[in-house]
Amino acid sequence: MTEQHCDIAILGGGLSGGLIALALAARRPDLKVSILEAAPALGGNHVWSVFDTDLQPGAEALLAPLVTARWEGYDVRFPAHSRQLDTPYATMTSARLDATLRATLPADAIHCNATVVSATPREVRLADGSRFAADAVIDTRGLKDFSAFKGGWQKFVGLHLKLYRPHLLTRPIVMDATVDQHDGYRFVYSLPFNATEVFVEDTYYADGPALDVTSLRQRVLAYAESQGWAVAQVVAEEQGVLPVVAGGDFDTLWPQSGRDMPRAGTRAGLFHPLTSYSVPDAVRFALALADRIDLTSNGLADFSQRWSSKHWKEGSFFRMLTAMLFAAADPDKRYRVLERFYRLDSRLIERFYAGQPTLLDKVRVLAGKPPVPLGRAIGVISGLGNRPAPLQHPRRQEH
Repeated sequence: MTEQHCDIAILGGGLSGGLIALALAARRPDLKVSILEAAPALGGNHVWSVFDTDLQPGAEALLAPLVTARWEGYDVRFPAHSRQLDTPYATMTSARLDATLRATLPADAIHCNATVVSATPREVRLADGSRFAADAVIDTRGLKDFSAFKGGWQKFVGLHLKLYRPHLLTRPIVMDATVDQHDGYRFVYSLPFNATEVFVEDTYYADGPALDVTSLRQRVLAYAESQGWAVAQVVAEEQGVLPVVAGGDFDTLWPQSGRDMPRAGTRAGLFHPLTSYSVPDAVRFALALADRIDLTSNGLADFSQRWSSKHWKEGSFFRMLTAMLFAAADPDKRYRVLERFYRLDSRLIERFYAGQPTLLDKVRVLAGKPPVPLGRAIGVISGLGNRPAPLQHPRRQEH
């Protein structure tokens, strides 16, 4: 049984918690920071990607040590058209996040296999009897209660494949929707790490959260075969079930772990409502937090609640689009929404992914004949149509 004191205790060593720790190390090296992570390693088992245009000044320096691959553009493929876009794109991995945090922080700042028994804004107790007293505790452990949201799910299984022969890809395929449509909108995502290694992910915008891992693994391998890629080895696997938000109640979301507990990341609802994309929000929040003067528990609780509230209000347009995708489009025709979107101006697409569309962008996205039944589209936009049901907790299935 031990007792320790630190200035900032971070619950969770994933992307959000890790970026906060790195930002504090860079901008507030005087502070003692502790990361408490339940898993044996930091970062989980993830591949995260980001467009250069998502990042504000100062962000590239924060992310640079985490980047494992970078490309000068990407491709998309749909039944009616394909397109190359010139927006630079980079990928980060959990392993690189773990290594960077261990190289940056003192050894006694990182505590893995740390099972939290109780947490308050200024104290954390672990199952082994350890106690951490802190000027502030920040909860970044991810979203556990989805009841505040209505919408659907983005779910996926990704395999890091080592091939016998080069795959010949020179840039990522961010969406290949020419594949057969199952369980809503389906597309395959491919990242060429090097000449003979590629990460392939089978992704769905689905009404339900059930994830049939075995079937999706088989579809990834079948896709690789269809591309002429002979698989020598599956190096690693990633799975995920993420909320895609069409509506909900912010006041229900926030008290999840207590209104006085500072929080960050998906725990605070900081992700793109339509893409489930969290990197830009995690970076913005980490840098803004590190630049604050008041890092007390009360100061950070107020700061994180106001930040999350502002993010929720700014996401109303994306929630409406999510409702249109799930309530107005037939599941096997949802790809048409994205197919039309990827005919728009590339700079609009960049602002959309960054979560910062202009008023003109919003008008342009909605202008013209919608790629869904007109009556349903009007119903969703007016608020009179059907809306997706409240979200239930996701489940994984192994068949």
